Amino acid sequence: MTRAFTIPARLARSTGVSSSPAEARRKVLELYRDWYRSAPEICALYALSVSPAYVRHAIRQKFEKNRYLTDPRAIDVLILKSRQDYQETMNCWNQTDHVMGLLLNTEERPQRTFLQKFYEGRDEDASRPAATGVL
Repeated sequence: MTRAFTIPARLARSTGVSSSPAEARRKVLELYRDWYRSAPEICALYALSVSPAYVRHAIRQKFEKNRYLTDPRAIDVLILKSRQDYQETMNCWNQTDHVMGLLLNTEERPQRTFLQKFYEGRDEDASRPAATGVL
């Protein structure tokens, strides 16, 4: 399913502060459903070599990572960022590498101490290119 043109405001949502944990939860579930339902379209738009089920699994992992977050302000920030990523992804404003890094790269680095970073001679955690898919 490809689109002949993009309507930038098609997926736009107004941002706001959640007044209660229940409202924040409602917003998170709505965002999760949007991502989940869009998995087949994401695979088709970006010609990904993975199935929609795998994309849905990756989406679930991303949401599960922040499952026990309780601060409503932090939740609102994550909702804003994820909503922005969703809009950019669905409007084809991302490259395939960015989508693969955003959704499918679940590899996490082990935490290193300051001295371990110092001995390596670099601090890769300070700057990570988003488009390469490297975390």
